Amino acid sequence: MRRVYFDHSATTPVDSEVATLMMEYMTEKFGNPGSIHFFGREANKAVNEARSNVAALLGANTNEIFFTSGGTESDNLALKGVAFANRKKGNHIITTAIEHHAILHACESLEKQGFTVTYLPVDENAMVNVEDVKNAITDKTILISVMFANNEVGTIQPIKEIGQLAKEKGIYFHTDAVQAVGNYPIDVNEYNIDMLSASGHKLYGPKGVGFLYIRKGVKIESLQQGGSQERKLRAGTENVSGIVGLGKAAEKARLEMSERIAHVQGLRDNLIKGIQEKIPDIKLNGHFEKRLPGNVNFSFFYIEGESLLLNLDMKGIAASSGSACTSGSLDPSHVLLAMGMTHETAHGSLRLSLGRGNTQADVEYCLEVLPQIVEKLRSMSPLNATSKLAPSNPCSQCHHH
Repeated sequence: MRRVYFDHSATTPVDSEVATLMMEYMTEKFGNPGSIHFFGREANKAVNEARSNVAALLGANTNEIFFTSGGTESDNLALKGVAFANRKKGNHIITTAIEHHAILHACESLEKQGFTVTYLPVDENAMVNVEDVKNAITDKTILISVMFANNEVGTIQPIKEIGQLAKEKGIYFHTDAVQAVGNYPIDVNEYNIDMLSASGHKLYGPKGVGFLYIRKGVKIESLQQGGSQERKLRAGTENVSGIVGLGKAAEKARLEMSERIAHVQGLRDNLIKGIQEKIPDIKLNGHFEKRLPGNVNFSFFYIEGESLLLNLDMKGIAASSGSACTSGSLDPSHVLLAMGMTHETAHGSLRLSLGRGNTQADVEYCLEVLPQIVEKLRSMSPLNATSKLAPSNPCSQCHHH
């Protein structure tokens, strides 16, 4: 069976050059960067080279990059580390209703510890209004955290304007850029970003490694005590092979950025256009122009996203859904609901995220298969156009319950 991978926002395949280099640092150059002998120095040099490569991708200084286990840890370190370190100055944090759970849950945890959080709304395209950010600021505000681009609908936020605003007000600005780094050009100085989270496995690097960019001078506290690794901010022996892999992936992303974007964006536009031409009663979710190069997100009225996914999988196409039936929760995506969507419409959403390995043939195969699946599911659906009635169980088509 033909296999098409359209879930690059979930994870990407590790680049072959990256994998080869990682293997070298697992088997031959296996030293602990903290050791002073040759093996340790060799590993330490590789970690620092990776740090330079990551910094170059963002226009940052090498000593502003701190390696972590991934985006979630970076988000937690940024939010909690700054909150605890700046507690005397204030206890108010501003974020948005559509952040990744790593941000939302970290904020909830901080609320239990006496911090107050403002969750800003978004418009129907999942865009945050800069005026709303401005109006939410109080004399107690110590941090603003707004994601660079949304992981579900791909909308790119007005980061430069928010960064400028935060700078003028003397407030730290963090962005969760997990989906954007390596897939979209970012310069931390141009955007006035004080902290930025990213993850290796979204840019053709390995899982289990990421980084937090922290502008020099930001007051932040360590969350993990032990040794003096990562300039005493994150204790624990460095994941050398992972870091080296992330460094190589960052270097390749920087060098190939424009051609990658052009390739993926071309396929994305063809896929969007094809779906709009072939399937009625649908809605494109997210901002039409300001969106990630590889993101396609549609709501298909009268059907369940989960059954769409299962049927696509049977045809060899990997995608993801805004509906969270699989996690045992019947609530649809918090992002789609924040955009003002009804539960029924939100449940019928599908995210196809394209990557550099995809081809026009993949797009054509999807455009051949998807309309048939949608038609089949709609003919079975109690939500279809004729009845317009919601079923008592919105997951009545999840065949795996």
